[in-house]
Amino acid sequence: MPIARTTSAGYGTLELARVTLRETFGYPDFRPPQIRAVQSVVSGRDALLVLPTGGGKSLCYQVPALVRNGLTVVISPLISLMKDQVDALQRKGVSAAFINSTLSVSEVADRMARARDGSLKLLYLAPERLEAGRVLQQLVEVGVQLLAVDEAHCISEWGHDFRPSYRRIGLIRERLGTPQTVALTATATPDVRRDIVRQLALRDVEVVVAGFDRTNLTYYVTPVRTQPDKDRAAIRLLRTFDAPAIVYAPTRKAVERVTSVLVRGRIRAVAYHAGLDDALRQRAQDAFMQERARVIVATSAFGMGIDKPDVRLVVHHSMPGSLEAYYQEAGRAGRDGEPSTCVLLHAYPDRFTHEFFIGSAHPERSVIERTWRMLRSLVDRHGLVAFTVDELAKRAPASLGERKVGAALRVLIKAGACKAEAAPMGRVSVRLLASPERIIGELTGDRAFDREVLRALWRAVGSKLELGATIDLDRLSRGLGGSMALVPVLERLAAQQFVTWTRTGAAVRLDPRAKRADWLPVEWTAIDRRRRSDLNRLDAMQRYAQTRYCRRAFVLRYFGDPEVRSQCAACDRCLGTTEVLPPASTKQSDRGRSRPL
Repeated sequence: MPIARTTSAGYGTLELARVTLRETFGYPDFRPPQIRAVQSVVSGRDALLVLPTGGGKSLCYQVPALVRNGLTVVISPLISLMKDQVDALQRKGVSAAFINSTLSVSEVADRMARARDGSLKLLYLAPERLEAGRVLQQLVEVGVQLLAVDEAHCISEWGHDFRPSYRRIGLIRERLGTPQTVALTATATPDVRRDIVRQLALRDVEVVVAGFDRTNLTYYVTPVRTQPDKDRAAIRLLRTFDAPAIVYAPTRKAVERVTSVLVRGRIRAVAYHAGLDDALRQRAQDAFMQERARVIVATSAFGMGIDKPDVRLVVHHSMPGSLEAYYQEAGRAGRDGEPSTCVLLHAYPDRFTHEFFIGSAHPERSVIERTWRMLRSLVDRHGLVAFTVDELAKRAPASLGERKVGAALRVLIKAGACKAEAAPMGRVSVRLLASPERIIGELTGDRAFDREVLRALWRAVGSKLELGATIDLDRLSRGLGGSMALVPVLERLAAQQFVTWTRTGAAVRLDPRAKRADWLPVEWTAIDRRRRSDLNRLDAMQRYAQTRYCRRAFVLRYFGDPEVRSQCAACDRCLGTTEVLPPASTKQSDRGRSRPL
C-alpha cells in the first residue's frame, strides 16, 4: 500500500497531499475548490465541503487519510457505493475496508483486527453500524484520527434526505473523543449548511462551497400528459442517445414496469432497486458497468450508488420531490467531464405522489390523536399493545387506514409516547456477534444451560446464525423449556454482546404516563414545520419544471451560488428548443467542461 508520509504533527501537508494524489490516484493536481478543502483537512481543522456531484469530494478525505497517522472512519449511507469506493481504493493499493450488514461476524472481526493493528487506513461504515455498541466501543479503543461524514445533508431535518440515524452522528462523534471531522455533500442550501455545523458541533470550521454549476450538462424538461406518453418519450430518447444512460423511477414497482417497457422497445435495460436480492442487484450493476446493458432503471437511493463516469443521459421518468434530489441524481451524468444530457419527463400529477409521501411522513394532528386514543383503548395491564400495523389498521376507523396508522405510530414512537417492541411470541431472530467456540469458551461457571442453548441453536440452523436466522424457540427442543426458559438466556447473551436478537412479532409499549388522558408529548409545531419545509421543496421542484427562464440559473440561485448568469446556452429555455439531441461533439464545448475527478 502507499506509504503514509506525515509531518511531526501527524497531519501531513498540502505538498505531501499533491504527491499522493499524483502517485496513488494518477491526477496531476487538485482542482481549485479541492485545494482549499484539502488544505483545511491536512491542517487539522474541521471542515464542511459542498462540492457538486462529480466534483471529487471523496479525494478531499481519501488523500489526507493517506498523508496522516492513524485511522480514518468514513460514514456513508449507501452500501453499494461504499463497496465500489473500497474496491477502487484497494485496486490503487490503499488499505481500505467496509463494515455493513452484508458481512459475517468473522469478516467484521477480521476488519476490526486490522484497524487495531494499524494496517487499515480507511474504514467505511453505515451510520446504523456505528450505533452498535460493540463496533463503537472497539473504535473508541482503536482511536479515530479523522471522521468523514459523506452525504452530510442527511443530518439536517431541513435537508431533502433527512435520516434519523445521521442525526445521532454528533453523539457518536462525542463518544469517539471528538476527532477532527470533515462533512461532505453536493446538495446543501445555506440553511442546511448551518444545521450540519450545529448538529456535528464542528469547531473552527472551514466551510468550502464550490460552484454548483456542472458546465458539461445540458438540461431539458419534456412535458407529457400520460404514462404511455412518458414511456414513448423515454424510448425515443434512449434510441436517440446510443450511449450509457440511467433512468430514474420513483418506486420499485415503477422500476420494474419501466424496465419491461424498455425491453419490449428493444432497449437493453436492467432493473436496479432494493427489492432485488444481492445477487440479482450485483448482476444488474455489473451488466451496466460492463455495457452488456446500455440502460439501468433505478430508484433514486440505489441509482446514486452507480458510479459510471461515461453516463451520457439521465432521464427522470417522474418528477423528484425536491430540487436537491434532482440535482444530485442528474449529476450522475458526465462525471468524466464530457458533454451529457439530463431530461425530466414532467407531468403535473407527479406532484400528487410526493404530496402523498409528505402526508405519510408528517401526518395531521387529528390522525395522530385518533391513533393514540386507539392505542390507549387496546393496551393490556403490562402497558403493551401487541398488534402489527395492519392489525391495528383493521381496528381503526375506516377513515384512518394502514398508511395513516403507520405514519402516526412513527411520530408517537419518535416523540417517546410509546416504543416499538417485539410481541410475546416464540419466534425470534438471532445473530451471533462472535464465534460459537469463543462464546462457549467464555460461558464459564454455572452457565451450562446457556451453553446447551447455544449448541441447540447451532444444531437447528448452523452457520446461518452468523448472518442472522429466525428460530421458533417453542419448537427448538422439548427438553429446553420453550420460549419462557430460553428468552432469559438470549437476554443474558445479548447483555454480554455475544448475540443480538428480536422477536419477529410486533408491538408497542406505552409510556406509563399514557394513563393520563391529557398526556401526549408530540411537538406539533415541529411536525407542521417539517411538513411545510417538504412542501416548499416540492414547490421549488415544480417551479423548475415550469419556469420559462434559464433552468441552470434557477438551480444555482436555489443553492445560493453567487456565480449566476441569466442565460447559459445549455438548457432547453436558453437554446429555444424542446427537441432533445445528443451533444454535437464530445470535444470541449465553448462553455468549458468539468475536469474528471
